[in-house]
Amino acid sequence: MILGGGKGSRLFPLTLIRSKPAVPLGGKYRLVDIPISNCINSGINRIFVLTQYNSESLNRHITQTYRFGLFSQGFVDILAAEQTPESVHWYQGTADAVRQSLRHILTYNPKVILILSGDHLYRMDYGKLYAHHLSTNADVTLCVLPVSPRQASGLGILKLDKSGRISQFVEKPESEKAIEALKVDVNSWKKVGVTEKRPLMASMGIYMFSTDVLVKALEDESKMDFGRDIIPAALSKSNVHGYVFNSYWEDIGTINAFYKANLDLTVTRPKFSFYDVQGPIYSHPRFLPSSRIQHCDLRNSILSEGCDIEESVISHSVIGIRSAIGKGSDISRSLILGADYFYEERGLPKGSMGIGKGCVIRGAIIDKNARIGDGVRILNEQRIRNHDGDNYYIRDGIVVIPKNAVIEDGTII
Repeated sequence: MILGGGKGSRLFPLTLIRSKPAVPLGGKYRLVDIPISNCINSGINRIFVLTQYNSESLNRHITQTYRFGLFSQGFVDILAAEQTPESVHWYQGTADAVRQSLRHILTYNPKVILILSGDHLYRMDYGKLYAHHLSTNADVTLCVLPVSPRQASGLGILKLDKSGRISQFVEKPESEKAIEALKVDVNSWKKVGVTEKRPLMASMGIYMFSTDVLVKALEDESKMDFGRDIIPAALSKSNVHGYVFNSYWEDIGTINAFYKANLDLTVTRPKFSFYDVQGPIYSHPRFLPSSRIQHCDLRNSILSEGCDIEESVISHSVIGIRSAIGKGSDISRSLILGADYFYEERGLPKGSMGIGKGCVIRGAIIDKNARIGDGVRILNEQRIRNHDGDNYYIRDGIVVIPKNAVIEDGTII
């Protein structure tokens, strides 16, 4: 079960007219492609995606992308919030979303249920997690990651004993005393990446439950959230273990984290790579032409299919599918998310979509189908941290042009 039902307010304005799992990633993917691909690569082919806000584009992406064929029992289905005789409310939290959807899952009589988040970037073999769940005879297994005390206040921190059982769980501890008490024994966990600089274990928002334990845990309808309610309550009643994951994992649920994770893909040796034959990331198959690049200077950038770029300078940027960039433009440290269609498809003249001529764009996110006029300069030279402007937003110092926005010729932001 992939959780994607929240408003995605931390990713606004990228979630202005789409759900969080449908936000574009890496030039050609969407956030939801990460957990779904991890499932497929792990041999899991019965997948539900839980959503409720702005779900139309996500529904379309799932329907067009993940088809297992007539002779397979596999599926990727959307479970949207719905009114039922048992509940007339929308999802009130992560646990409530699973509670309201549980009747659909139980028809398949599963032994275990894997619960994932829809806004994390990582690659994991869930088969190893399942093997660990069985070998420890666990009722609940949480995936955990070694982190530093500096990161603790924004995560759920748990205490592991030497056997790997979780004895304590604190959601976003703030005091130094509380953080100090949650440190694990470094020598016992050194082999899995725990060091003096990373002596804490943080929840990754990945939970594996034995089905009967999950059903019982969700009976109390006052418990709305896994991290705040379900997991702490389970510690005294169930055998709860931690599965330590010592590899790249990033929560990209904020504009700043999303921006940095995408730009990190452009460095020589990125922390996360889509170039992995053993663990490919899947997405909607598109029949797009190769990108056309004329007299350009491209450095440390990712260029997707179907682009048309003329006499421009691009550095440390991600250029999404069908991007059109006019002559004399200079783009750096930016994410151009591309377009859903070519200008010809809408009967528009060439140059009327995408980035116009002579534009300068620094440290920005240009969402899909945005039309940036000639001579536009997006620089945020005043270093404003947060602001809502006319057809643009600034979050954490990053200028975001929302989907379908039009920026007139000569505009300076």
